Amino acid sequence: MSQESTLFTSFQLGPLSLPNRFAMAPMTRSRANNDGNVPTDSTVEYYVQRASAGLIITEGSQISQQGVGYIYTPGIYSDAQVAGWKKVTDAVHAAGGRIFMQLWHVGAISHPFFHNGGLPVAPSAVQPTGVKAFTGSGMEEIPTPRALETHEVKAVVEDFRKAAENAKKAGFDGVEVHGANGYLVDQFIQDGTNKRTDEYGGSVENRARFALEVVEAVAGVFGADRTGIRLSPTGRVGGINDSNRLATFSYVTEQLNKFGLAYLHVIEALPGHSMAVEPGQEPVGPALRKIFKGPFILNGGYTQETAEAALANNEADLIAFGVPFIANPDLVERYQRGTALNNPDQATFYGGDDHGYIDYPSLEEATASATQDIDQSKK
Repeated sequence: MSQESTLFTSFQLGPLSLPNRFAMAPMTRSRANNDGNVPTDSTVEYYVQRASAGLIITEGSQISQQGVGYIYTPGIYSDAQVAGWKKVTDAVHAAGGRIFMQLWHVGAISHPFFHNGGLPVAPSAVQPTGVKAFTGSGMEEIPTPRALETHEVKAVVEDFRKAAENAKKAGFDGVEVHGANGYLVDQFIQDGTNKRTDEYGGSVENRARFALEVVEAVAGVFGADRTGIRLSPTGRVGGINDSNRLATFSYVTEQLNKFGLAYLHVIEALPGHSMAVEPGQEPVGPALRKIFKGPFILNGGYTQETAEAALANNEADLIAFGVPFIANPDLVERYQRGTALNNPDQATFYGGDDHGYIDYPSLEEATASATQDIDQSKK
């Protein structure tokens, strides 16, 4: 595909000038394998290798110990974590990149293993379905969570604000609120998981309140033009569901317009993807694109061709690529030059060592290796 195609054109995202329309999607890798859930030197290398993306959005990083649901995921609530992430942002900026942190609280999708034997918390005591927790000793059933008290909900909003302050100290260009994939913010929005009767439950206005308070708190730290949010209006992780997703997420999006955010990031996958819209279910993303007044990012199984088509049809301003960036640190260059991609090794997506993390060869490295093999064969 030609260098002049839309994917490779620049884009102004708030105060940031992006050199292309590629976003690196947030992806859990579970490589913070230390007692403090601190990013490692390998984390630095991982993100630097991918600095040619127009925008990097980090893996979800928990805002508090209460927000943990997966083993070895990095956080942003301790001084050591801030210092670890500062090494990442400094190196990415030195490589010419731009990087947002995704702020994460898993809510119900957790296990007492992570909470000193206590129950995970959620809007309501609704047990997630179809998911299990990996605690290091195997996959375990996720219990029914404990419903947060009203004062505790407000404390979680404050945790998001503190996490944003820490992300700012760590040198991030901005932050993305993780409001997708069946985690805490999503659990509040959707009526299948939110059975509350206080100011955070019942009507769509009340169910959206937590998400909007979180966005307001985070934007108060970074500025709205450096704050984004990710939604998955047709996702079903953990059995998340809503009686009228179109109405619910349309309302949320309308309210988000009041902030002037950097972007709205929607994951609504193409057919054949694990996050794809169910047969017979109407997609919601196109409606949200029409409602939202700021930059719009789409994610979910896009290839170069489908990404170009989406941009050409004005379905989005940026496309977020996930798995292709895992296996191809120089994805932008590979697409630009029309060269083959590395094949991802799914067995190394989560946890483990540097294998399958920072050892995927760049195009330059692959070419050098091939040349060396040819030279060796001639001897």
